[in-house]
Amino acid sequence: MAVAAELKKQQSEARVVYIGQKGDKFAHIVAKNEYIDSTKLIFAGKFRRYHGEGWRQMLDIKTVLLNIRDMFLIALGCIQSWWLLKRLNPNAVFIKGGFVGVPVGLAAAFWRIPYITHDSDALAGLANRIIAKWARVHAVALPKNVYNYPPSKTVTVGVPIASEYSIVKPPTQEKYKRQLGLAAEDQLLFVTGGGLGAKIINEAMTHIASTLLRQYPKLHIIHIAGHVHKEAITNEYTKRIPQSDISRVVVKDYVTDMYKYSGAADVIIARAGATNMAELAAQGKACIAVPNPVLAGGHQLKNAQAFAEAEAVILVPQTAIEEDYMVLQSPVDELLGSVEKREALGKKIHVFAHADAAQKLAMLLLKEAKK
Repeated sequence: MAVAAELKKQQSEARVVYIGQKGDKFAHIVAKNEYIDSTKLIFAGKFRRYHGEGWRQMLDIKTVLLNIRDMFLIALGCIQSWWLLKRLNPNAVFIKGGFVGVPVGLAAAFWRIPYITHDSDALAGLANRIIAKWARVHAVALPKNVYNYPPSKTVTVGVPIASEYSIVKPPTQEKYKRQLGLAAEDQLLFVTGGGLGAKIINEAMTHIASTLLRQYPKLHIIHIAGHVHKEAITNEYTKRIPQSDISRVVVKDYVTDMYKYSGAADVIIARAGATNMAELAAQGKACIAVPNPVLAGGHQLKNAQAFAEAEAVILVPQTAIEEDYMVLQSPVDELLGSVEKREALGKKIHVFAHADAAQKLAMLLLKEAKK
């Protein structure tokens, strides 16, 4: 959506079509975006593999069956993409990664339609690696020597994020707090595990929230628990937090104006997805990163490590939280109690920001389209 906005800004008559996966829970959000002219959905599948599992995952019957099923979905998606791109006849295709990009990329290669891939993580995604051979340009988030793409076709642009994400100074933070119904002097701990939620973070928070609320009388917690987990986590908070404090905890399944919540926050607990980290870097927010350790290739671990080595985040391994939920309380307490530490983290993470990533990608796409 960030790239779509820039495309319209640079060439207002450009038509933008979004191709997503059938069953995508977030497709309706994209469809409502003012910069997306139409939305198409196709079948797609993924190859399930989990970091650190090795050959053992090949013995998991459910995983094997799902992978076999998705082979047929990929084949069906290729046929759909073949007809769809023939009908649309686009001047250029932008593939952000993910398994929907495989059938679309293969169809674009067949019809000789130029396409650009983009990798946000330190590790290039499998989908983009599969279709890399025929891509005109490989746009990447980090220095191009990190990736195995041909250097002559690789361009570092950063991670495209929405224009709403920019450095947050005290007046802006106070404005966001007011919009969320908080007072300027209130403290806000914002917790997010992404649209699907993060079970281990959710569980840990329900165990440490009561102590934090007691220690910090002006503390409020806004927790994005995910669609599946919202009801259960709300019930857990209700059980564990005294009635006098429960009004200071708000649980949501998903929000579309995330920048307001992260911008209003004093401390953020989040996964280490590349886009999420780029958004927090743009805002200059103090963050406790809990990377997902099982995602393919361990890309969140590598993302978080890059930030942690620069002392730009506090890294808390998920394995440590699984052993003891209270491990998460210490860094939260440390940051809530020190403005200086929050500001130091904010300044260091902001160094990672690339405010013009979407603009650069839009320029690359228009350049290829004009060819």
